[in-house]
Amino acid sequence: MNWVALLGLEGFVARWHAAAIEGAIAAEDRLELAHLEWQIQKLRLRQLLVLTIAVAGLTVVALILLSLALMVQFWDTPQRLTVAWSVAAVWLLLWGGALAALVSIARQTGNAFALTRRELAQDWRSIKEQL
Repeated sequence: MNWVALLGLEGFVARWHAAAIEGAIAAEDRLELAHLEWQIQKLRLRQLLVLTIAVAGLTVVALILLSLALMVQFWDTPQRLTVAWSVAAVWLLLWGGALAALVSIARQTGNAFALTRRELAQDWRSIKEQL
């Protein structure tokens, strides 16, 4: 004896079954999206680490060369002064470029899983509307 058929609940059961299947598919899609965004986040974190090390190393080199340029400034030959300041300026430009890249990657890292959060928020709004 089929109680669901006797009580006329076939449509109700079918809707719940379809909703469960749709929910499972949506959950699978969200997990795949989160996985893709995690891969992007890991790449950004690696870049952040490499650029942090580069900025730290270039900062040390830049400070040493700037100090050397200041000491050379007081020597007698004017060519030494020009060369020392030129080398220091190149290192300072390299340091600035690495710092700009570090800041850029750090800002992108702060926006992790934006797509996943947006999709989950939209799903939550849809669920609340149906209730």
